[in-house]
Amino acid sequence: MRIGIVGLPQSGKTSLFNALTGAQAPISGYATRTVQANTAVVQVPDPRLKPLAEIFKPKKVTYATVEFVDVAGMGQQDEEARKGGLSAEFLGHIRNADALAIVLRTFANENVPHPLGSIDPLRDLEQLDNELALTDLATVERRSERTAKAAKSGEKKYQQELDLLARLQEALSNGIPVRRLELNAQEEALVKELFLLTMKPRMYVLNVSEDVLAEAATLLEQIHQGAEPAVESLAGELRGVAAVALRARSEEAETVAVSARLEAELSELAPEEAAEYLASLGLPKLGAERVIQVGYRLLNLITFLTVGEDEVRAWTVTKGAKAPEAAGKIHSDIERGFIRAEITHFDDFMACGGSFAAAARKGLQRLEGKDYVIQDGDIAHFRFNVGR
Repeated sequence: MRIGIVGLPQSGKTSLFNALTGAQAPISGYATRTVQANTAVVQVPDPRLKPLAEIFKPKKVTYATVEFVDVAGMGQQDEEARKGGLSAEFLGHIRNADALAIVLRTFANENVPHPLGSIDPLRDLEQLDNELALTDLATVERRSERTAKAAKSGEKKYQQELDLLARLQEALSNGIPVRRLELNAQEEALVKELFLLTMKPRMYVLNVSEDVLAEAATLLEQIHQGAEPAVESLAGELRGVAAVALRARSEEAETVAVSARLEAELSELAPEEAAEYLASLGLPKLGAERVIQVGYRLLNLITFLTVGEDEVRAWTVTKGAKAPEAAGKIHSDIERGFIRAEITHFDDFMACGGSFAAAARKGLQRLEGKDYVIQDGDIAHFRFNVGR
């Protein structure tokens, strides 16, 4: 999983990157025009691996990972340059991201002035959306030019492609992201080739002040559950939090509130001290963990487990993946020669005292075939024969 972190200058995205990764990427107090990217791979927190490691005492424990890419603040080009979208160098850093984490600032700080002169996260989001759409529009126009030349051959497929590109161009010209268009399987395959930014799943990361972090988290959960707060009646940062959250819900996007500076500081503390401070704020987890969890939901991912004396490991698959596909994550030979999957869910395994034999006696260990859909928390042992 690769998540690109984008936002306006001074939004706190590099502070968020440092909190997520434990890196020490330099943080600028002013807007810069560099497009250099910060990149780091981090472990996906999974409390199931520790008890499994205590039982099997493996030579190594391997967590699932996520890669974060933090690029320079957007919105720094002049009006004429902005019409062509983001630069090729900038685009190169995020075009392969599986999802975008769009960082929106809700706090005021005289020492770190907002580049647009005031705090309005919904306005900032609209500016970012406009720039992403213009970037995609430039990509589609370049593809249209190449396809138009190929269409002179008279092949029907090129005309079909031109028709689709015209639809994309019209939508993007009107600020409509490609992910809102209804596409058939053939059209989706073509769009995938273009690596369009407005097609990517997204989460909104609201960078709030420490003082309102707990309230913001509660408000987001209420809105997620269907609440309709009167935005204008809310004070301070919470007004912007609610406005973005309601927009996100209408888009079926995910939203999470963090205090990037606080969390960057907490990431330097011992886990026990950080947990104690979070508890005092009424928050169970670091925002870094919550961002990763949201990323998993956004991309429809789950984790299955393998155990043994050599290794205890977490593996990531798309929700709905069948057993052979999961086996292929370990090795293509296992998928090719798949026979059966021996499945015990983590919760059942632990309830049976960490014993496969006890789980089997209670009927909690099963042999599943190629049509079995892997569930989050399954402990899997795959039987296979590469000679098949």
